[in-house]
Amino acid sequence: MFALNFNNTTMHIFYGKVALIAYLKTIKTENSSVGFVPTMGALHQGHLALMQRSLNENDDTVVSIFVNPTQFNNQEDLAKYPRTLEEDVRKMRTLSDKIILYAPTVEDIYEGHTVSQSFDFDGLENQMEGKFRPGHFNGVGTIVKRLFEIITPTNAYFGEKDFQQLQIVKKMVEKNHLPVNVVGCPIFREPNQLAMSSRNERLTPEERQEAAMIYKILTEVKEIFQTKSPEETIEFVENSFKNNTKFELEYFVIADESTLLPIDHKNKDKNYRAFIAVFVNSIRLIDTISLN
Repeated sequence: MFALNFNNTTMHIFYGKVALIAYLKTIKTENSSVGFVPTMGALHQGHLALMQRSLNENDDTVVSIFVNPTQFNNQEDLAKYPRTLEEDVRKMRTLSDKIILYAPTVEDIYEGHTVSQSFDFDGLENQMEGKFRPGHFNGVGTIVKRLFEIITPTNAYFGEKDFQQLQIVKKMVEKNHLPVNVVGCPIFREPNQLAMSSRNERLTPEERQEAAMIYKILTEVKEIFQTKSPEETIEFVENSFKNNTKFELEYFVIADESTLLPIDHKNKDKNYRAFIAVFVNSIRLIDTISLN
């Protein structure tokens, strides 16, 4: 354990699971609750909103910062992912010095075997992100399951920007009978409505402003979808990007929220959601919106 101390307050930071588990045993009681926010660092206001909710709803809050190698199918993306632990700690302390931080090494998590488990998520893993990032959700499932086993949280908080990931984590918890309540939280957006993401830091100021187009198109999609077919809605999105050389549309999908399967017709009893992935130069941005 490392205790960061300044302004006469202390924040507990753990780099190894053995010390973290031992510490959690000293503070947990039969009736206390532990909230958990897993992150890969490069924290922004969206992450802090998850932490604040956990602080509000639990006796203790654990945050992990770990850039998980097994969920990157692009090694260049892994290498470029921002690692800003000192700045992340500063931001966390603006909320509370009572947050418990777990910032493990790859060795501490994987113990010399940096490979993913294979999971069956009942097909949720084969759509959207899973289709374009082979093996990604096996990596997500592996790290989240491992962190849940180490921290044994009561509640775990995930942002809805990664809605497919949220559904997959819920499925993993269900199928592995883990005693964790998975909480989905609203997307936190920048002033121009771009979904907050650590990747946004790699955009130029101009690109960051222009990327507001993504959410603008999604809001138009929500309106169009009320009167048009899924096919016509998809065509609108594809045409919106066709003549814009600054953005490359990787995918746009309208799917059933529960199965994540793409739809070809509407049913008034179902909940639908639009999913989009766009490249700005080599930087990949995703967003989503409920269509109901």
